[in-house]
Amino acid sequence: MTSLDLLATFLEIYRSGSLSAAAERLGISQPAVTGQLARLEEQIGEPLFLRSRKGVVPTPRAAALAARVSVHLDGLVGVLDSAQTEPTLRGTVRIGGAAEVMTVRVLPALAPLTGRGLSLHVTLGLAEDLLAALVDRRLDLVVSAVRPTHRELLAVPLVDEEFLLVGAPAAAHTLSAERLRTSPADALAAFPLVAYAEDLPIVRRYWRSELGHRPLNPVALVVPDLRAVLAAVEAGAGISVLPRYLTESPLAAGRVVQLHHPEVPPLNTLYVAVRRGAPDNPALTVVRDRLVEAAGHWGGL
Repeated sequence: MTSLDLLATFLEIYRSGSLSAAAERLGISQPAVTGQLARLEEQIGEPLFLRSRKGVVPTPRAAALAARVSVHLDGLVGVLDSAQTEPTLRGTVRIGGAAEVMTVRVLPALAPLTGRGLSLHVTLGLAEDLLAALVDRRLDLVVSAVRPTHRELLAVPLVDEEFLLVGAPAAAHTLSAERLRTSPADALAAFPLVAYAEDLPIVRRYWRSELGHRPLNPVALVVPDLRAVLAAVEAGAGISVLPRYLTESPLAAGRVVQLHHPEVPPLNTLYVAVRRGAPDNPALTVVRDRLVEAAGHWGGL
């Protein structure tokens, strides 16, 4: 069986084009590199490089071998480097947030921490309930769409959600562009709504801020999951207001269309909240810092 050390040396020679350069990058002597290459060529049964005045030239067999092993060796190096530079995390961090943003953004950002030993327990729900659980010490961190006001909580802005009014393509075909421009609420009044809750929290806020009053539209469907709202809108059940991070893919694919384009997109800030004066918990600090760092790459949600 071929040693990983021999393959790593071979790959360094292949990439650097020189035995001496490979020895320097590996931190070993050139005779050692020459010896390892000779052993690998013996195992394979043919030369892997042709010597020249400028270094070495890989044979077709070497090129094929490099293509097969490079991704695997690079992955192993990445794992080892991560293990050496990032300390092990111990314990459990209990986090909470809305199902949609946790699924699409938060959990993918935190998942790599489990490879360092961290255990994450996740609670999905409404912001008010989750913040109450944080105050009661049943949670350690909450990603909240509501700005926490309890004096025991410390919250920092995480990222802004941008909301879009969307519908199935068929809905857009029946809209009058002129009427939508001059009287958008009237132009949209006949379309049924798909809502997150019976009191239309997201839709109502959009209508008031962008159209000037509460929505008077009939309500076709209520479902407490924005992903299900999106699925119903795609299927033609009605129109709704959804965060951009959920609609980017279906918008690009043409499964939904943006029906209204306000001059200033309506935003809602997400916060990451923890308890003030909580005992020092290195794992919790890492989780919070990782979220803040990841949110910097999300842009507006």
